[in-house]
Amino acid sequence: LAMQGCGALVCSAFEYKTEKLMIARDRSVGVVYRLMQLVILAYIIGWVFVVKKGYQETDPDPETSVITKVKGVALTNSTEGPGQRLWDTADYVIPPQGESRFFVVTNLVSTPRQRQGLCAENPNVPGARCQEDGDCPAGRTFNTGNGICTGRCVPTNGTARVCEVHAWCPVENSPTPREAVLREAENFTVFIKVSVNFTRFNVHRRNVLEEGDSSYLKSCEFHPERSPLCPVFRLGELAVRAGASFSDMATRGGVIAVHLAWDCDLDRDLSACAAQYRFSRLDSERSRVAAGHNFRFARYSWQDGAETRSLLKVYGVRFDVMVSGKAGKFSIVPTLLNLGAGLALLGAGAFLCDLFLLYASKESPQYRQRKFERSEEDGPVPPQQDAVRARSSSTPGTANSS
Repeated sequence: LAMQGCGALVCSAFEYKTEKLMIARDRSVGVVYRLMQLVILAYIIGWVFVVKKGYQETDPDPETSVITKVKGVALTNSTEGPGQRLWDTADYVIPPQGESRFFVVTNLVSTPRQRQGLCAENPNVPGARCQEDGDCPAGRTFNTGNGICTGRCVPTNGTARVCEVHAWCPVENSPTPREAVLREAENFTVFIKVSVNFTRFNVHRRNVLEEGDSSYLKSCEFHPERSPLCPVFRLGELAVRAGASFSDMATRGGVIAVHLAWDCDLDRDLSACAAQYRFSRLDSERSRVAAGHNFRFARYSWQDGAETRSLLKVYGVRFDVMVSGKAGKFSIVPTLLNLGAGLALLGAGAFLCDLFLLYASKESPQYRQRKFERSEEDGPVPPQQDAVRARSSSTPGTANSS
């Protein structure tokens, strides 16, 4: 006997196993097996190939370029701000280069004609109030202060005493206007030109109408149904589509995102490869701490031989243009890979049914006995086959009877 003449582990290395087909007339297992096949086929055809387009090669990371240009003028007359003033693009758009992020000034606090010198700190700065000079050690600074302490405690225009500082004087001490100075900004327009380049397929697309002339851009305004290919947006309309009110945001500022997404099926006509827009507000309108969006900048000049500046604390709406894209085209490689994965899933269904028949059903011993057998040369013949041979040898054959 071969298995007795060598170790089982060594001999098993030189065995060859081949499948044996067996028809099991088990209705419950048959129903489960067909249901599994239907589910797997529906997944492969419906999800992998129809929904996810598993037959396509994709380019999920295109090269992108964003150019923005804001247009509009307004005349303001504010007693709390800089007075009567005409505002154009160079005044209220920061930065002026037209990048993917741009800021439109809608409100401001101006502190004009500042010069470097010694003056009283703003009494609203935490820690700036004092009773004597010892409360203001020289060289001390405050977290939200405007200068460096000189070591003196000086009176202010009111009854309070504050630390004297070396700073740009007079220091900023103006409340935020209750109404936006540049309320007309909601009627300004912005031209957003976006280009995407799917380098894998050498496909270049823009959100601008490729046919026509420049006069179309001078008169159109974006609308998702009437003018979906017009890249000119009114700022107030952007806020509305983001679920916000531009007039409310104009007082303390905010952030609005403009999302452009390309999802292109290059197996179809290229004209269907167009940008889809989505708008959202990124800051929280309900926040009471650090609400809105503001920053400071200064404009410098020389007066009477001394450097002078006008400090501007500006509030406004920042617009972030975000671009994403994906393009797909038929390729034999992903098609074969997904087909192979689907066939493997079908084989897994048969494997699970085999496990149930061989180890979990009531008749699993009989199924295992019929499923697995060893050839006569490698081991003893099973007892059932011995009985069959004994019966056949006791029965006269055709040749003997003749």
